[in-house]
Amino acid sequence: MKFPIQQIAGLLQGDIVGDDTIVIDNLSTLENAKEGCISFLSNPKYENFIYQTKASAVIVNNDFKPSREIKPALIRVKDPYLAFSILLEEYDKMMSYLKVGVEEPSFIGKGSVTGEEIYRGAFSYIGENVKIGKNVKIYPHVYVGDGVKIGDNTILNPGVKLYSNVQIGNNCHIHAGAVIGSDGFGFAPQKDGTYKKIPQLGNVILEDNVDIGANTVVDCATLESTIIKAGAKLDNLIQIAHNVVIGENTVIAGQAGISGSTKIGKNCVLAGQVGISGHVDIADKVTIGAQAGITKSIPIEGQIVLGSPAIPVGDFRRVFIVFKKLPELQEKILRLEESVRNFQEG
Repeated sequence: MKFPIQQIAGLLQGDIVGDDTIVIDNLSTLENAKEGCISFLSNPKYENFIYQTKASAVIVNNDFKPSREIKPALIRVKDPYLAFSILLEEYDKMMSYLKVGVEEPSFIGKGSVTGEEIYRGAFSYIGENVKIGKNVKIYPHVYVGDGVKIGDNTILNPGVKLYSNVQIGNNCHIHAGAVIGSDGFGFAPQKDGTYKKIPQLGNVILEDNVDIGANTVVDCATLESTIIKAGAKLDNLIQIAHNVVIGENTVIAGQAGISGSTKIGKNCVLAGQVGISGHVDIADKVTIGAQAGITKSIPIEGQIVLGSPAIPVGDFRRVFIVFKKLPELQEKILRLEESVRNFQEG
């Protein structure tokens, strides 16, 4: 796809310096760009690349002043990094929504309806009484169970599985291999040492603008709903257990595990491999460091915690300072013990 530089500058609300008739057909880094590419410069330490690049256009800061002649056209904006991110997002949308139509073989059950501009890939399965909005893209080998609702402009990448009665909002993106609505891990211990399965009768609700990473699993509720609220972003390989609630615009990095009935506030950040026990409440804007273990609620908004079990970041740093000195402290104690023994014997 080709785009006039004037159209790109208009999208980014930037000003063109140089040739305003250039046509752009790709995006690239400065050092790897070719003719027809657009790139960006946000960090001054990479300025030397702008004088060597083969890119046709470069997005730069409003106050950028070149120290020598530059071949590519410039688009001046307030924040080059943000502007390039916007451009990437728009390009991705255009590429993602190109596919339209129904590939064969594919299946759709009785009572199911789809909106305009839908794409259904080969070997996709849609159950009965499913409602699918407009401009939805369902890639090959996707399974959509009975009674599922999918909002407009949502993308289901290959191999996604939506169990019965799952609700997906508008503008969601679920990546390959993700499973939404599988049974929660509910088993009742019996007197003879065995376990009896507890039926999981609830569903999963993904609100608008939610991203779910590849091979992430969101279990259905035992009753009612497991809820991922608007704007939340989940990385790959995450386990969300039954009846969990993830707040608006919360982000969770890969390999995290959230146990059942935990409630996480809005605008929280959970780093990689975080583990959270069940029935825990996390306040808004909390940051949890990588590999932290959360065993109790965090009621203070905006708190930062580290470690396992997790403690406030200030306490963690003080503890770690002592931890690093443990070998030295041990030697001192051994010398003191020896001195005491010598004193007692003398």
